[in-house]
Amino acid sequence: MKRASIMTLLLASPVLGAAGSALAQETTLTIESWRNDDLAIWQEKLIPAFQEKHPDIKIVFSPSAPTEYNAALNAKLDAGSAGDLITCRPFDASLELYNKKQLADLTDLPGMENFSDVAKSAWSTDDGSATFCVPMASVIHGFIYNKDAFEELGLEVPETEEEFFAVLDKIKEDGNYIPMAMGTKDLWEAATMGYQNIGPNYWKGEEGRQALIKGEQKLTDPQWVEPFATLARWKDYLGDGFEAQSYPDSQNLFTLGRAAIFPAGSWEISVFNTQVDFEMGAFAPPVKAAGDKCYISDHTDIGIGLNAKSPNQEAAKTFLSWVASPEFADIYANALPGFFSLSSTPVEMEDPLAQEFVAWREKCESTIRSTYQILSRGTPNLENETWVKSANVINGTQTPEEAAAELQKGLESWYEPQQK
Repeated sequence: MKRASIMTLLLASPVLGAAGSALAQETTLTIESWRNDDLAIWQEKLIPAFQEKHPDIKIVFSPSAPTEYNAALNAKLDAGSAGDLITCRPFDASLELYNKKQLADLTDLPGMENFSDVAKSAWSTDDGSATFCVPMASVIHGFIYNKDAFEELGLEVPETEEEFFAVLDKIKEDGNYIPMAMGTKDLWEAATMGYQNIGPNYWKGEEGRQALIKGEQKLTDPQWVEPFATLARWKDYLGDGFEAQSYPDSQNLFTLGRAAIFPAGSWEISVFNTQVDFEMGAFAPPVKAAGDKCYISDHTDIGIGLNAKSPNQEAAKTFLSWVASPEFADIYANALPGFFSLSSTPVEMEDPLAQEFVAWREKCESTIRSTYQILSRGTPNLENETWVKSANVINGTQTPEEAAAELQKGLESWYEPQQK
């Protein structure tokens, strides 16, 4: 009896009653991700910034190994044990989760208005009517160069293709540097840092990419063949044995100061910053002729969505709206230089090389890699085939026309809009 009376008094205590109420309102959200290298950034920068505004919502960042993420996530979602928030890979893998009703529709989430249709394209339905992940970051393609080498050789940053090849000729003639560090052994490097890097200036970015999806252009049209013809010219500037050169080999040639130019993705910035002892600069893919409009591959890379079966929907949406905010964009982009915010609000970059890359958005139109949305769902897979054809063209084992014809034939074999 005495014990019951004490319990009654304790529960009636206004102090404990308030504490109990606070505890009842506290929510913990778990984030699933493949970016295990981001753990410190989330724990030390992102989560504290969010919880300063929302102390009642706790965040646990729980990454998996990158190679295991897709399988592990699918198993957890099927079993109903996945976290509240799902880090989204671009395009088909996330679209499949949405179609299976495992990712919630975030089209009307406050903050989504901060992103363009191109920014949202990797996490939207084919018709663009629904978006299911908040865009977090993209990577931009271009060329990183050794400023010391350029100064030593009296070289100006090229803006046109004619100037680009003139620079390569001068570097080759001097003989102290390999003009460009790129190999064809790993295949993807030739396509990603080659064809998809320079191609948007030929097919006019989104105009050409969308026309290919609609079946209004073909891969055998001049604007899709010409980038291969330009790549074929690269062969003379890649150094001896480039056919056996892997991607890490290419990185090493540049960071050790043996090559003057690196056809790049911006993800190299944080890696190169720790490895080079010379000053670096960057230039956008040169346009075909002076005065031409420029286009860049500003490729959607990572987003974050809501587990449709999360018991904490409102708290998760509060967090996702914060991810869509300029505050998150600023913290994330500066913590990971080279992974650029997709927000329409410009982010002031602290890293000088990252500043150069992101400045291209102000003068060039952004697009994404032409093979990533819709066009690589069938067999043969257009993305993987473009790797092979890009390497073949650079190696000189196929002509640009032959490569384009084979890609078109493969796409036509399964993709109905291209069968017209």
